[in-house]
Amino acid sequence: MRVLLASAEAVPFAKVGGLADVVGSLPAALRRKGVDTRVIIPGYGFIDHLEFGIEPVLNFDLHHRLGVNEVQLFCCQFDEIPYYLLQSPPYFGLEGDVYSRWDWDMERFIYLNQALMAALYHLDARAGWRPDVLHVNDWHTSLLPFLLRDHGDRWHELATVISIHNIAYQGKDAGGFLWHAGIRGRHHPDLTSFGLTDNLLGIGIAYSDMVSTVSPRYAVEIQYPYAGYELAPLIGKRAADLRGILNGLDVDKWDPASDPTLVARFDADNFEGLRPLNKRHLQSLARLPLRDETPLIGIVSRLAAQKGFDLALPALRNLLARRDLQVVALGTGEARLERAFWQLDQDFGDKARAFLQFDAALAQQIYAGCDIFLMPSHFEPCGMGQMMAMRYGALPLARETGGLADTVINYDNGDADIGTGFVFNWQEAQAVEGTLDWALDVYTKRPDAWRRMQERAMRADFSWSKSAIEYIDLYEQACAKARTQPIG
Repeated sequence: MRVLLASAEAVPFAKVGGLADVVGSLPAALRRKGVDTRVIIPGYGFIDHLEFGIEPVLNFDLHHRLGVNEVQLFCCQFDEIPYYLLQSPPYFGLEGDVYSRWDWDMERFIYLNQALMAALYHLDARAGWRPDVLHVNDWHTSLLPFLLRDHGDRWHELATVISIHNIAYQGKDAGGFLWHAGIRGRHHPDLTSFGLTDNLLGIGIAYSDMVSTVSPRYAVEIQYPYAGYELAPLIGKRAADLRGILNGLDVDKWDPASDPTLVARFDADNFEGLRPLNKRHLQSLARLPLRDETPLIGIVSRLAAQKGFDLALPALRNLLARRDLQVVALGTGEARLERAFWQLDQDFGDKARAFLQFDAALAQQIYAGCDIFLMPSHFEPCGMGQMMAMRYGALPLARETGGLADTVINYDNGDADIGTGFVFNWQEAQAVEGTLDWALDVYTKRPDAWRRMQERAMRADFSWSKSAIEYIDLYEQACAKARTQPIG
């Protein structure tokens, strides 16, 4: 089977969110299962061709409604996966960031879909490679299933799969941009009946053979308006073709036994003696008192409304005022949340530290050094932080939503025969505070139960292996559907 993943992001070339981690790690897992997997992304101007050994493959002129643009396709191998990078100035190839302002992003990503269609043709005709499955990701590449259908019998048996990584980002109100680009009308009955003909993600969902999202719980949640927004009715119509497949971790990269950023490497067999050294190192970096007995709460996150810090900040303030604990937070995002964390740092300088920056090494030191990893998200399609934290021996405290519900097992409030963390449900600051109180009590009063949960969390299997098998099954179902689809 030959699979081509199309995406706006992929580690290590371009990363803004979790989409890049998935597209950068799933292909290797698929290839280990015998799937010829390749990836195509925009060739952004900031990508260093020399560093990655990127070389030209082919070029062609793309004639479209707005004129003629030269398209250059480059290729390199990374982790034995072929990556294609598409450049076509001024749309792609000159920029310093993945995303820009809304209107320009709409225009250039619609153009990207048109250029990718042409690249499929040239890869087939000139490079001799044609995928069996085209796997598109989020709204940036979601026009491709429609364009393939629109091209009739040439691509009749090319199966399409769309993955929804975060349904909050949809590419709405694209009608004028689509008309301007010469894209014909979308007359799918579901798009028409739900008023979604100008919604790029909706178009991809309607025209793809199969639909996936990044956790089983999220696949259920997005069928309801509170999580699926205006796309919920369309998702409901595609429920029979929808699969929730949990994201995996690159367990070779995220391994406390070999992580070079840690002062003391450890695993599930020896963490009791070695992991505390990383806690002391984190306390030192954060200029906090070196105290093993004081529970340390860690946060590594985008500071966005989705992440639930409007619930967590009041709870942390109350707890810092009345309990012995420490907080170390790392992240950037919305100005109001950055100010709130800065103020927390200022008000509780001997107990709390906020690093308002991006620092990959510090993130891994927080996973390895904190005791409780806080993820109070309002919604979380999958979430990777809780899995990374567990692999590094920190117990998550998370809201029961999306992938958090699928990965964090609530403590049994006993000898820890069950549990890898602490879970709350209600979207209230009091729920965060009460659950943190509970976790802090367990840390200080039930150390044996805490250690049992740590070991269980560290031994949990969050690798891509199981998920890769589920994706292969999804691809096979998509191929079966594509063979029976009417042409046009």
